[in-house]
Amino acid sequence: MGSTTMPQTETPGDGIDFRTGSSITDVLLERVRAEPSAPLMLRETSRGEWEDVSGAQFVEDVTSVAKGLIAAGLEPEGSVALFGATSYEWTLCDYAVWFAGGVTVPFYDSSSRDQLAWMIEDAGVGFGLVHTREHADRARSGAQDAGIAAGTVPVWVFGDDGLDELRALGADITDDELESRRSAVTADTMATLIYTSGTTGRSKGCVLTHGNFVQTVAAAQQHVPAVFAPGSVCLLFLPLAHVFARFVQMLAINVGSVLAHTSDLGRLTDTLSEVRPTYILGVPRVFEKVFNSARTKAEAEGKGRIFDAAQKTAVAYSRALDEGGPSLSLKVQHALFDKLVYGKLRTVMGGRLEYAVSGGGPLGEHLGHFYRGIGVNIIEGYGLTETTAPITVNIPDDARMGSVGKPLPGCAVAIAPDGEVLAKGVSVFQGYWKNDEATADTFYDEWLRTGDIGEIDADGFLRITGRKKELIVTSSGKNVAPAPLEDELRRHPIIGQPMVVGDNRNFIAALIFLDEEMLPSWLSNHGAHGELSIEDAATHPTVQKAVSKAVDRVNQKVSRAESIREFRIVPATLSEENGYLSAKQSVKRHVVFDDFSEVLDDIYGD
Repeated sequence: MGSTTMPQTETPGDGIDFRTGSSITDVLLERVRAEPSAPLMLRETSRGEWEDVSGAQFVEDVTSVAKGLIAAGLEPEGSVALFGATSYEWTLCDYAVWFAGGVTVPFYDSSSRDQLAWMIEDAGVGFGLVHTREHADRARSGAQDAGIAAGTVPVWVFGDDGLDELRALGADITDDELESRRSAVTADTMATLIYTSGTTGRSKGCVLTHGNFVQTVAAAQQHVPAVFAPGSVCLLFLPLAHVFARFVQMLAINVGSVLAHTSDLGRLTDTLSEVRPTYILGVPRVFEKVFNSARTKAEAEGKGRIFDAAQKTAVAYSRALDEGGPSLSLKVQHALFDKLVYGKLRTVMGGRLEYAVSGGGPLGEHLGHFYRGIGVNIIEGYGLTETTAPITVNIPDDARMGSVGKPLPGCAVAIAPDGEVLAKGVSVFQGYWKNDEATADTFYDEWLRTGDIGEIDADGFLRITGRKKELIVTSSGKNVAPAPLEDELRRHPIIGQPMVVGDNRNFIAALIFLDEEMLPSWLSNHGAHGELSIEDAATHPTVQKAVSKAVDRVNQKVSRAESIREFRIVPATLSEENGYLSAKQSVKRHVVFDDFSEVLDDIYGD
């Protein structure tokens, strides 16, 4: 870590009396016993309608599948792969594995054959629950690549008739037998093995216990009660293989929210209107897309100036809330734009949305203020897979834009002498699966080394300024964190993924990857042909000029040593499919550097 001295500026969260003996299923049953007929979930039917699923119905569904897993031979703490898109059935299978005393090993829907082979082998997966037959084929191919003989690992397709097969298989398992298996699970029992997204090298399995989830959920419920209130409605659309979505799934079930699922992002707007959630969760890119799409649509309708004025007013209004309150004239402007713009945006998001939980990366102050200014509070937090999602969270009544909030109860953060953020508490994982060396390297005494660089202000708010491994050190010795520069660049609607570079170079530069979704409408709105290929768009004068202005805007906010002196628009896209993005949409910088080394050579004259 660069120093052997103890960390400085430790900030602990409040205390909380945790039920250390509780498992995930204990908490579910507590809720269902209290209100067995109350809606627990909303499930989309084959007719496209949404129906209530009561707590009692869900538990009955879960236990019948759990019995099938026991009958199939699942042993206590045996590993079950869970592979597929976000859905009611995904959550059902997750809880069924836990009722049977097993360990869920989630795979991302986009996991490649090579990644599957590694996770199946490393986790010792003995059973598979998958969404489609295509998922089943991929899982079997992965198992074959891992040296596992065909047919050795039973696989059930839960999007087909696989769950009915399991229910029939478990018909002879008694309630007492299932309860004996379920009640043997404690807070210290492993609940899931989640593999890191692997932006560098092989992914590592993070061991998370029932206690990690139960206690982190209890801490979040105490810390942010207004958001996660009984009767609230959550629409979940992020991949459930991600610890963030998994945590919110459990939070909604535990606190009395009604949980709905969708994986069809193509009709997300329709689903929002149908479900009408009070809170959602997303990564910053989701909120950027919503903002950029609204702006592009306004420009296409000839209302670009109105939208620009509205977004400036929203940001100013939000900032004023932190600075003594908005003036009378600002209130009047805000009320006008609420009728013209903000109300329509809220309607698009379902009409009841009050909160949006953001994680997985920095949101940026501008977007945070914009959404709060239109009436949707974005609750930004910070955490890792290794911290069961959140370790710090902003709360509506005590938020600081640009920060990721204060520690949850039962948790603490600190800053090491070299600037690295350290964490400890109830949410911190036990270690990496079968990797003692990596576990030892990631802990400093009792503190988890997060790999992020940050600072804690005088009021205890944590700010993340960059990744330790991504910190750029120029040839003149200037340390530059690329994340803040990249966040500002992403505010432009046609900039999809910017990459700031300059390590061991004599100046900072940027590789710009365009947003293919936003590009056609943006080009049409700016007098260019909307059907340009990504290659032609990269060299188009209108695009070059727009990106140049975006770079100039960013440079106005930093010192000359940190400013972007050169940029190149790269005629390519970054995606999970081509290997440039991880499952949580983080850029695999080393892969990009290798594949686009000629562009870097052109910038620096090598």
